[in-house]
Amino acid sequence: MSGNKHFAISDKESDKTVLVTGGAGFIGSHMVISLVEKYPNWHIINLDKLDYCSSLKNLASVEQRANYMFIQGDVCCPYFINRLFATHNIDIVFHFAAQTHVENSFQCPAEFMRVNVDGTLVLLNAARDSGVQRFIHISTDEVYGERTNRSFDELCPRRPTNPYSVSKATAECAALSYWTKHKFPVIVTRSNNVYGPHQYVEKVIPRFISLLQQNKKCTIQGSGLQSRHFLYVDDVTEAFLTVLEKGMLGEIYNIGTTCELAVTQLARELIKMMQGLSQDSDVDGWMEFVEDRPCQDLGYPLIFDKIQRLGWRPMVSWEEGIRKTIDWYKENSHDWLDTEVFEPRSQPLPGAKRMNQQLEINSIDQHSDTSAHLTE
Repeated sequence: MSGNKHFAISDKESDKTVLVTGGAGFIGSHMVISLVEKYPNWHIINLDKLDYCSSLKNLASVEQRANYMFIQGDVCCPYFINRLFATHNIDIVFHFAAQTHVENSFQCPAEFMRVNVDGTLVLLNAARDSGVQRFIHISTDEVYGERTNRSFDELCPRRPTNPYSVSKATAECAALSYWTKHKFPVIVTRSNNVYGPHQYVEKVIPRFISLLQQNKKCTIQGSGLQSRHFLYVDDVTEAFLTVLEKGMLGEIYNIGTTCELAVTQLARELIKMMQGLSQDSDVDGWMEFVEDRPCQDLGYPLIFDKIQRLGWRPMVSWEEGIRKTIDWYKENSHDWLDTEVFEPRSQPLPGAKRMNQQLEINSIDQHSDTSAHLTE
């Protein structure tokens, strides 16, 4: 392949097969649902290892749809991934699968490199050999590192400051090298913090919501002056679809928002909304400051003119998005609300489905034409 060409998918009747890795996780599951609903004539394959922060409950709305299939498997297993690509005519890959929790990355950096870098390379090799038409690699704003006196555009250097962001920076470099050397059709995205329904409670917004649901204080690391830009999950899935349909090969796209909140401000807003408080003195009693993590970046402001030129804009306001998010957590008392959630962990929850890798490979061989399997 050569040249930076748009992807010709204006005809939604065209039959394409899309592989979404990490499709049972937070953002990945929203992406799977969006693809299943927007392209009913496409075949959407959800590949997920079902680690601790993934859940098939996230896919309940589409699990019976004819154009959806779930396969349990590990992106780090070359034989499994090669068999997957050999038995399915995959046209498009959205690569979400990754270890993402910064605190955990300090405890097991080698595991983050294995999953985020080695897993990406396994997928890239298999996808290149099978002639995939688009490979959308999902990265993060954290590759830019510590905030400077200017916002980050796509040409800013990578300066990662923790094992997680190092692994993501390395993975995207690997992906872009396949474009440089092989003209393999890679596009990289870097988004601000995403929030919304179904997010695992180790992340700051669902963590605060879950603590408040249990009448516990919001625990704030360090000074709480660090800030984050928050993007609602429906907006980011629309951005990924925009990049798929209009993005240029070999390019990087920031997916940003102007909604910036300091962590203390975030906590105050959530406390007021969930506890019905108005006085700052009352709010202060619901916050507890704890030891900071190593290398706490102050923020990642993005310049995202490039994707805006493709026609994308964030549409969901903070007020609307956070209300939808709080309402979802109120209505869904899911299995993650236990004390273990608030401690670093790298093992799956008890009862999470695990299957022998050879059995997974056999399932691919025997059920390559089925609409769904391994979902129970």
